[in-house]
Amino acid sequence: MSRLKRGGQLDSLSGFRADKKEPTIPSGLLRAARRSGQLDLSGRGLTEVPQDVYRLNMDTPQEAQQDVSFGTSDCWWEQTDLTKLILSSNQLTQLSDDIRLLAVLTTLDLHDNQLRSLPGALGELQELQQLRLSHNKLTSLPIEVCTLKNLCSITLQQNQLESLPDEMGQLEKLTHLDLSHNHLKGLPVSLGHLSCLQKLNVCHNELSCLPASLAQLTNVKLLDFSNNQLTDIPATLSEMPALEQLYLRHNKLRVLPKLVAPTLKELYVGNNRIEEMETELLTSLTAISVLELRDNKIKILPEEITSLNTLTRLDLTNNDITTLPASLSLLPDLKVLLLEGNPLRGIRRDLLTKGTDVLLKYLRGRIKGDPESAEEGQTAMTLPSQARVNVHNIKTLKSLAYSEKQAVDIPDELFDAATDQGVTTVNFSKNQLTSIPPRLIELSASLSDLNLAFNRLTCCSPDVCKFLQLMHMDLRNNQLTDLPSEMKNLNKLRSITLNYNRFKSFPGVLYQIVSLETVLIGNNQVGEVDAHRLKMLVNLSTLDMSNNDLLNIPPEVGLCASLRCLGLEGNPFRTPRAAILAKGTDAVLEYLRSRIPT
Repeated sequence: MSRLKRGGQLDSLSGFRADKKEPTIPSGLLRAARRSGQLDLSGRGLTEVPQDVYRLNMDTPQEAQQDVSFGTSDCWWEQTDLTKLILSSNQLTQLSDDIRLLAVLTTLDLHDNQLRSLPGALGELQELQQLRLSHNKLTSLPIEVCTLKNLCSITLQQNQLESLPDEMGQLEKLTHLDLSHNHLKGLPVSLGHLSCLQKLNVCHNELSCLPASLAQLTNVKLLDFSNNQLTDIPATLSEMPALEQLYLRHNKLRVLPKLVAPTLKELYVGNNRIEEMETELLTSLTAISVLELRDNKIKILPEEITSLNTLTRLDLTNNDITTLPASLSLLPDLKVLLLEGNPLRGIRRDLLTKGTDVLLKYLRGRIKGDPESAEEGQTAMTLPSQARVNVHNIKTLKSLAYSEKQAVDIPDELFDAATDQGVTTVNFSKNQLTSIPPRLIELSASLSDLNLAFNRLTCCSPDVCKFLQLMHMDLRNNQLTDLPSEMKNLNKLRSITLNYNRFKSFPGVLYQIVSLETVLIGNNQVGEVDAHRLKMLVNLSTLDMSNNDLLNIPPEVGLCASLRCLGLEGNPFRTPRAAILAKGTDAVLEYLRSRIPT
């Protein structure tokens, strides 16, 4: 049905009149909003909010003034008050005090506009639960906003805020607060009163210290203070009983924060100035799963690191570590150990490039009295096919390895030995495999780490979608040109390595795997990347697209807020220039954002 029909008796010339000063909204859209209580005006180029919108709850609908008949679905007397108003991605520079007329709004979305200030009248929207104000030009927040007792979420990232009202602590129902990418130099002590807060993001600001009152946030699960000027962390943060994820990347910390947080699972302190790891701290991280210490100045890795029995990922890239405790290999759940860029002695450099399994095996071989040598041998049993099956690794470490054999297929004896053993790690790298071994599907219930690197795979079987527990996948140095769409079901996949294949475009299915944190697709022939779809990967922190055929980098890539490491070297694009690339990821992303048309 046409807009003219939906709008009743509409002036047929209304869309062509040059003397209209106020923007108009199609009457059909307003009628639909009266029925649903929701109005979406995003991306319409509005420079101001039309009065028709503010008065939507008050004015008598046009059809009520006409002697016409209409269906029950259009009964004006059944209209509902507006509860959700979306005004994002327009050119709004201000909001009228008339916003108070929409008194029952629960959601107000104003992100991606040109707002420099907000009216105090916002404080009258006492039903408001969601307030989205990101990507504007706000320099301050009116105190009245702090009276919104039902507010659950407020997003203020990508503004120009320099301070916050002391009254912020009055938002007692707030669960999510995003203040990232502003100019905040401090936080109000009252933030400690936000007893329902679960997620606080203050990354990319100018904080030099944190208020001790943050320890009162007893329900916070995630804190992100990355990219600030912090030199110390209050010891009181240890008192946060629910804290699970703490991001402190890119600060000026010289020592690891003293944290005894009983539930802390992930600690990210990369790109600081940390020189040592205190024994007391390590023994207190009783639930830690991910520990990122990359790009610091750590010289010694204490033996006490072996007390971290829950550790699955340890990133020590680019430090000053010269020796490793062999007991590191005894950590029962360690799946990823990253050590590149350290001046390690006594460990061949090629061992560091062969992956975690090989490195841990080497370290186990150095432990005195261990029956297993560094080169694999004594515990392996020889079967009729001459396949060497390491029963110890399968049963104890849940690891199935058959690498560097130049084999065209994997012997059945290996799969037979792995049956019902709950194998979590498979390493079939450096063979001559042209397809994924069919019997690998027998391990799908438990497999979390799959290494098929350095083979001759030309395609990836759709059966890979059945590995629902898969978290890490290494397919580097093969002959792949695409990935099957069925991979979208791998909703636990966190990292995928595709370097040195034959991809000519960024695999479309990867855009749909929102759990991805790391994508390495360097040294291919990728010609373009879809920035809008890339933004959907909200967990993506590392993306390597170096040495491809990218002729341009979409500016919108700069809006990928979670990216911490972006590799673009060795592509034929002209901008960003090499000098900008050399400054690192933050500089590149900032440059790209500056190129987004406004």
